[in-house]
Amino acid sequence: MATKKKPAKKAAAKKPAKKKSARKPSAAFMKPLTLSDSLANVIGSKPVPRTEIVKKLWVYIKANKLQDKANKRMINADAKLKPVFGGKSQVSMFDMAKHISKNVK
Repeated sequence: MATKKKPAKKAAAKKPAKKKSARKPSAAFMKPLTLSDSLANVIGSKPVPRTEIVKKLWVYIKANKLQDKANKRMINADAKLKPVFGGKSQVSMFDMAKHISKNVK
């Protein structure tokens, strides 16, 4: 016996696209901050927003392979980063923001 073919499903009715609101970043994140001398030695002396400070620090950490091999959440400080991290030789990536805030104005 021949099997009956199922009728093709109708395409779901398209809903009108919702308007995306233009999300504006917080002014506090975009405000250029003055860096301490120890932080300026690592990422440069030009005032930059907090978001850029974190990005530049990660570029430095990855370029110099300072992430701990066994525990990737830990960052091993070299001679330039030690003053930024308050003299500690190893800092958690989650504590990095706390140490950054002590080195900006």
